Amino acid sequence: MFTGIVEGLGRVVSMEPKGVGARLTIQCPEILQDATVGASLAVNGACVTAVELTAERFSADLAPETLKRTNLGDLQAGSLVNLERPLRANSRLDGHFVLGHVDGTAEIVSLEPLGEGNWWLCIRVPEELTRYIVSKGSVAVDGMSLTVAEIKDVVVGFTIIPHTHEKTTLHGYSAGSRVNLEVDILAKHLERLIVNTR
Repeated sequence: MFTGIVEGLGRVVSMEPKGVGARLTIQCPEILQDATVGASLAVNGACVTAVELTAERFSADLAPETLKRTNLGDLQAGSLVNLERPLRANSRLDGHFVLGHVDGTAEIVSLEPLGEGNWWLCIRVPEELTRYIVSKGSVAVDGMSLTVAEIKDVVVGFTIIPHTHEKTTLHGYSAGSRVNLEVDILAKHLERLIVNTR
C-alpha cells in the first residue's frame, strides 16, 4: 500500500521488451537504502516488484497487463518517473490509500500557470472511471495524491502547489501526455456492496 506522496524522481536506464512483457530498470539511489529484492515500489503509481537491485538502481519485470493498463510501456531511457516506497504501519498517512493498481490512463488536457509557482492541471478521464471521482475527493495521478477541484464531464481539474510541480514529473508534462490513474478504492468497494445488496 502507498499514499500518493512521491518520495523522489527516478530516471529510466532501460526498457527491454521480452517475449512476454518487459524489464524496466530505473536509477534512483535516494530511495533504495532499505530496499531488498522482492520489495514493492510504486513507479508512476504502478506497483512493481524489484527483481534485481544495486545501491543505485533496480529492475522490475512488467507483465502484459501492466503494459496494457499503464503508461509504463511508453517509457524510454532517460524518462523521469515518480517513485514511492510502500507505507510502513508506523508511518503517518499523508495523501490517501493508494494500492498501486492502476485503473487506466488519462490524457493531460492542459497545465497552466496560476502564479507564484501554482498550476492548474486538467486531465481527460476514461468515461467508465468518472463515477468514482468526486469534488474534493482524492485521485492518484502518476502516483501523486491529488485533490479534485473541478469536474466538467470527463475533464477533471486540480490545483498544483509549487512543491508538487517541482518535485514530481509534473514539470515535464504537456498537453497530450498520458498519465496513470488510480481512483479511490473505497468508492469501488462501496459501489460493489451496493450492487450486491440489490
